[in-house]
Amino acid sequence: MELNRLLLLTSFLLHVKEGRASPARLVCDDRLIYKYIEEAKDMEKKVNQCQAPSVLSCPVTLPLVDVKMTQWKTKSNQSKRREILCNLMLLLGAVRGAQSQESQECWAGQLNRLYRHAEAFLMLLKTWEPPQEEPWEPGCSPGSEERNTAVIFLAYQRLLQGKLRFFFYDLAKDLCNQGQGGGRDPPRGA
Repeated sequence: MELNRLLLLTSFLLHVKEGRASPARLVCDDRLIYKYIEEAKDMEKKVNQCQAPSVLSCPVTLPLVDVKMTQWKTKSNQSKRREILCNLMLLLGAVRGAQSQESQECWAGQLNRLYRHAEAFLMLLKTWEPPQEEPWEPGCSPGSEERNTAVIFLAYQRLLQGKLRFFFYDLAKDLCNQGQGGGRDPPRGA
């Protein structure tokens, strides 16, 4: 009897966890992206409270996360997705590079947290296959070389606030309230 309850609880928790990572839920409920943006701001705030700044002996390569809206609006959703995937892969590489050099516990803990968050977005976007998507090989163009670990957190926050938020807004036009002329309100600050 106890084993059956344990199995039922496990299957429920797995279902809830999978449902939480649903691309449609992230796209259609803009409160979630704003929650993740706030968590990114919280990580940045916590690293700024660390006792000593973190300067890496070897620089890491960060993605270009700025959004030029005139160019962004002309791209297909597939192109936007690929660009964000590249940005996330470069960001994860930068986090790994910083983790291998970081000895301060305060910084290391937040880098681990950042890695988990960015990796979750990467996995989510990799598993979401839009219709008629052609095979893709990453050919990411790198951004800047950076030695200041705090800038990695800023890049992640700007990626969420910019490209990811606008991408989800664009997807919402197609995925949310289908048949009702829906979508959702434009992103704040757009």
